[in-house]
Amino acid sequence: MSAGAPDPGPPGLDPMPRPLRDPQPMLERAIADWGGRDDLWLFGYGSLIWRPEFGFAERRAASVHGWHRALKMWSRVNRGSVQTPGLVFGLLSGGSCRGVVFRVPKDEGLETLKRLWLREMPTGVYDPKWLQCGTAEGPVRALAFTLSRRSPNFTGELSDERYRHIFANAVGRYGSSLDYARQTFLELQRHAIHDAALARLVALTAAEAPADAPFEAPADCSAPPAPVYVPGSSDNSPPSSSVPFDKEKP
Repeated sequence: MSAGAPDPGPPGLDPMPRPLRDPQPMLERAIADWGGRDDLWLFGYGSLIWRPEFGFAERRAASVHGWHRALKMWSRVNRGSVQTPGLVFGLLSGGSCRGVVFRVPKDEGLETLKRLWLREMPTGVYDPKWLQCGTAEGPVRALAFTLSRRSPNFTGELSDERYRHIFANAVGRYGSSLDYARQTFLELQRHAIHDAALARLVALTAAEAPADAPFEAPADCSAPPAPVYVPGSSDNSPPSSSVPFDKEKP
């Protein structure tokens, strides 16, 4: 297996799916758009808030308009399986979202992007976008990982019963979908961010999983740190599609 090839994971778990799109051109485009002349800003709205796994010089509360956080992205490895898919967050068009922005020193920006690509983009599922983020110290332009409703990993609308079933059964190599949702919920609370939609989903499981139940610690990408993404080595076979999902308007 090449250095940047998808990790098959521990024995008994589903292998990493083939890329939906080749991540390399999207990484190269992000690097070019950033330019490397200034510090790199990244917008976190889910697990990046509580497990960034990269060094940063500054962290600020931030908000974006035209996008919202939604637990509507299928996870068949990290938080679920092929048999019982789990859920992770995506940033969908419409509404607004409060999260945090991280400032990465420019000298560390390139390596940070490569590591982040291996964590977030091994299958090319997200549409990386540069978004205008409002902060108390003024606006910043930050990279965010958005999800198109055209993506095959977008769940569409799910019933409360479906969420309950997923929370009760979906477990992947980094833990359960329920742990992931609750950990994000608690971290948002710690940053004084109220997400009514997520609060409602977490409340669906109150009877089965009390609010004071212990959490599992692992994030979507647990320690040790991920290796650097090597352009062109994300898969030994060609991606199933090179057509972008990102034609969706915010």
